[in-house]
Amino acid sequence: MAEAPAKDASLDNWLDYLLAIHPTEIEMGLTRVSEVADRLGLRNLPDTQVITVAGTNGKGTTCAFIEQILLGAGLSVGVYSSPHMLHYNERVRINGDDAADSALIEAFQAINHARDEISLSFFEFATLAGLYIFKSVAPDVILLEVGLGGRLDATNIIDADICVVTSIDIDHQEYLGDTRELVGREKAGIFRNSRPAIVGEPDMPDSIFDVAQEVGANIYRVNQAFTYQVDACSQTWKFNGQRLSLDGIPLPQLPLPNAATALAVIEHGWPELSVELIKKAIGEARLGGRLETVSQAPLILLDVAHNPHAARYLASRLEAYKPKRLFALCGMLKDKDCTEVIQILAPRVDHWSFTRLKTERSASAETLRAALTSQIDAHTYESVDLAWQAISSEVSDEDLVIVFGSFYTVAEFKDCIIN
Repeated sequence: MAEAPAKDASLDNWLDYLLAIHPTEIEMGLTRVSEVADRLGLRNLPDTQVITVAGTNGKGTTCAFIEQILLGAGLSVGVYSSPHMLHYNERVRINGDDAADSALIEAFQAINHARDEISLSFFEFATLAGLYIFKSVAPDVILLEVGLGGRLDATNIIDADICVVTSIDIDHQEYLGDTRELVGREKAGIFRNSRPAIVGEPDMPDSIFDVAQEVGANIYRVNQAFTYQVDACSQTWKFNGQRLSLDGIPLPQLPLPNAATALAVIEHGWPELSVELIKKAIGEARLGGRLETVSQAPLILLDVAHNPHAARYLASRLEAYKPKRLFALCGMLKDKDCTEVIQILAPRVDHWSFTRLKTERSASAETLRAALTSQIDAHTYESVDLAWQAISSEVSDEDLVIVFGSFYTVAEFKDCIIN
């Protein structure tokens, strides 16, 4: 058994320790994490509104919209999300700022002492650390982004005031099931009696409605309880809900369906907010790795799209660009539907660069290359750095480069261009 870090240990020392004591990355179930949370009193958040957000895609961007709006309204906001891009501290934000090393270390020390004989996974430690920091800061609002599924995810130890399901697609089949009905039931596991259950998925599985009925949640579905529509002429959009109606909203940088879902949350929790404040926040909301622009000439976009649902959205957004050539730098994890993701984007791409990632979970570059059915220009590399070196020697200012496939891909690329 690994020794607990010393009092003066660094955050990296603690992260190494957490990985060593519970090497299983994912272990579903709430019994262990609930017991430790209760020992620390972390489930008692009397003066804070909690919003829990589940879904296959769009969780982080929906949280980003809500966070931007509420911060603009002068509220204090804590956000728990995963995974991080470059620094572990990104998993816990207070009023837009990542948690300090010292705050995370204090949380880990308290959790490690309180757990005693109970084994916790890396993600469970992370979730409890977020709750520990939020408990000490007592923000007005906490946004909890579900890590995997919903029903058995560590974030579900908290009874949310507003529950959200952003989208439903097949992913993590070994944990959530291999049909949309099964996935929907797991995601809807965050619903609570008499609380709003906001669903942004237009093709909602019946299982989500069934769970809402079983627990007594008040379901609010897109295209029924709330709608949104783009005005192509003015390049704006409008939202119509039950308490909130807005038009002339600027088109967001982040996905529009998630902006509409965020407004459905706002109308249930804070319907009194000013129209201008909301419009400004929608236009300003950003999130790293979601069509993130890191260069203009050539245009370089980063996107963490790693499943078919996200790939279809990315392909639709790439239609708006008219580059001379489109280069794709792609690295993916082997447990993802690599073939379908690549085939969805293949018609848009002129030159492919496939790469292995710095994780044992990485698909090989050759496996990714094999997903292409046409004789398109494609090369394989052993690292993101090598792939980028090759692309950068050929790309021109009129071209577009899309870097996608995983959080790992985007993080490694950022390391390349930053370092």
